[in-house]
Amino acid sequence: MSFWADIGAIFSAFLSQDSFEIQSALESDAAWVLGAVVSALGGFVVMLIYRAVPFVERHFERSVMVYSYLAIALIIFWGVIDRFVFNDQEPWSTTIPPLLFMVMAWFGASYNVRLRTHLSFSEFRTSMPRGGQLACLILDAVLWFIFAVIVIVTTSRLVALSASNFQIVLGTDNIMQWWFLLAAPLSFFLMVGRVFQNLADDLHNWKTGEPLIKQAVIGAD
Repeated sequence: MSFWADIGAIFSAFLSQDSFEIQSALESDAAWVLGAVVSALGGFVVMLIYRAVPFVERHFERSVMVYSYLAIALIIFWGVIDRFVFNDQEPWSTTIPPLLFMVMAWFGASYNVRLRTHLSFSEFRTSMPRGGQLACLILDAVLWFIFAVIVIVTTSRLVALSASNFQIVLGTDNIMQWWFLLAAPLSFFLMVGRVFQNLADDLHNWKTGEPLIKQAVIGAD
């Protein structure tokens, strides 16, 4: 009975949009079960969107990475000029870039799950029988999903905690930290969608007799 009450409290807290209530509700163990269900549903929706709109599937994560990187480079470049030429420095020039770097890394992690460039061990797996290859790929999907759920739940708690404490980015007056931290759970929802995409491809390849293990190439489409 307590479990369902905790689930109801989480839904009620999100509907209220009160960061204090959300932070308190997410502390319950029910957040893990609900997080797993929401992650699976969210990942499935992401997979459907990627299938329906190939342009988004190909460019969204890469665009976030590129523009984050360009913003970092621009801030650092101007910060150097501002400091050594004009003897001035924006107080946020050393705090915004690390946050943008985290955003870039999180979305990059999702994109490279699709490319299977994260510890794929393809050389080792190609020598395995076909059934063993499929078992390894399914294990990959399970482990990535578990990892994503852990990150989504824990970072959602962090986002709520930051919002409830009104934490601002150091050196700024009104830029909230949770705006950047929110990118973590969002990017891992995308990662679940990528995991489901890969698993669907693996099962299709298994049925059609196509190769299951392919050489991963960083930066490929």
